[in-house]
Amino acid sequence: MRILVTGGAGFVGSHLCEKLLSLGHEVICLDNFFTGRKQNVAHLCTNPNFELLRHDVIEPILLEVDQIYNLACPASPVHYQYNPVKTIKTSIMGAINMLGLAKRLKARILQASTSEVYGDPAVHPQTEAYWGNVNPIGIRSCYDEGKRVAETLFMDYHRQNKVDIRIVRIFNTYGPRMLANDGRVVSNFIVQALKGEPTTIYGDGSQTRSFCYVDDLVSGLIKMMNQEQTVGPVNLGNPKEFTMLELSNLITTKLKLDIKPIFQPLPQDDPKQRKPDITLAKKHLDWEPTIPLEVGVDYTILYFKRLLKV
Repeated sequence: MRILVTGGAGFVGSHLCEKLLSLGHEVICLDNFFTGRKQNVAHLCTNPNFELLRHDVIEPILLEVDQIYNLACPASPVHYQYNPVKTIKTSIMGAINMLGLAKRLKARILQASTSEVYGDPAVHPQTEAYWGNVNPIGIRSCYDEGKRVAETLFMDYHRQNKVDIRIVRIFNTYGPRMLANDGRVVSNFIVQALKGEPTTIYGDGSQTRSFCYVDDLVSGLIKMMNQEQTVGPVNLGNPKEFTMLELSNLITTKLKLDIKPIFQPLPQDDPKQRKPDITLAKKHLDWEPTIPLEVGVDYTILYFKRLLKV
């Protein structure tokens, strides 16, 4: 098939492009390079089935494709809060433009939504039936509400215009090609530790996250796109929960460092708990993560050692 990946030069998008090419598809990678990087896909540019386009999804585009993976949007707090108006425009106008393209082409389209639609959850673990606890006017709202409106648009295009959609809600994902300065906790801790600095923990370290290695996530995205049982939303993430202190200790132990973390106040609207219920992913996609955090962190440390030349 001919497949469009918006945000294809980003962290997750580049791994998805790589996997789709390995499966024999033609891939058009579309990115405006706000957080995506050309070097993430440079090794794919010699492949005759790969095409790289600099384009912003806020602007319409005419292409001929069979499937669309809509991943375009800055996904880390540092980047989506840098230009919040741009962030919400990317989520909403990007969804409208890609849904319009899918409608015209009768192409299937997958929306990469996020666990942030659950906000600071009052239900644990989070199932797809939970409507969330989101602050609509906070500093994270540009991302949280942007993704929630994108889901609304996908469902309305599906109901009103019969567009063939899929929606996944992605939980914390990590691995090679994360940006060193993206502000996500795995990359933060690894970069700080490699520099010999104490890891920075916000709050008391008891808040939890669930970490899914990027290869597992990409597998889930492709399975979701190519199944017929549900349009979603379906949670994709690792149901094994870790506190921030446990993650910090794991990374410093891996690097054989005796560094104590430093503690900072918890940012506004930062969720205290995050853990996916992946019952639907198991049922409809026959999917669950296979790479434990202890192994995935090794791959990620190796990547950052090369990136930082340490």
